Amino acid sequence: MNTLYKNEQSGRSMVEMLGVLAIIGVLSIGGISGYSKAMSKYRINKTLDQISMLVMNIRSLFASSVDYANLTDAMAIQMGIIPADMQVGTGSTAKIMNAYQGGVFIGNPTDGTNTNNRQFSVTYAGLNQESCVALLTADWGAQSGSGLDSVSAAPTGDKLTSPTTWSTDHIFTIGGTKTFPISIKDAAAACSQATATQTMAIRWIYY
Repeated sequence: MNTLYKNEQSGRSMVEMLGVLAIIGVLSIGGISGYSKAMSKYRINKTLDQISMLVMNIRSLFASSVDYANLTDAMAIQMGIIPADMQVGTGSTAKIMNAYQGGVFIGNPTDGTNTNNRQFSVTYAGLNQESCVALLTADWGAQSGSGLDSVSAAPTGDKLTSPTTWSTDHIFTIGGTKTFPISIKDAAAACSQATATQTMAIRWIYY
């Protein structure tokens, strides 16, 4: 009888343990999902803040100039206009990184043949399809007084490099055929170029 009693107790303990493990598993999955959503929102908000800060700092630096000629990553770092949480390293090896661990590139936009010194661009690389869509559909203050000219998306083979070409099919401009706010449908189409070997980049062009 004592043996039977112990077996019953052992059986109940095993069932209880499995129940506890199941509950822990459910809570863990929920926790991971919640953490992932929280991180996604954090990165989007951080990017919005970073872009706003960069645009303000660049305009302040060139306030007395007639254009944005010679604006480069190196100049931006040297002049101290890069937010501290975006700069990695110092001196000649310093790089500008974003919240998605991709490269950030600052300069004058080009159409492939001509450089427009009257505008400046900020490019974020290293984005997956989800983050690309989230950033394209964010509120970038596309009203006429914001100085924003366009937002573009393009694939890049390396998260630390900027695309060399930007398809006109995925360039959204104020007053153009593809304008703001960018719909989820259009953003998904623009960001669908992301693959296992290709990450996405987004470029903002300002006056």
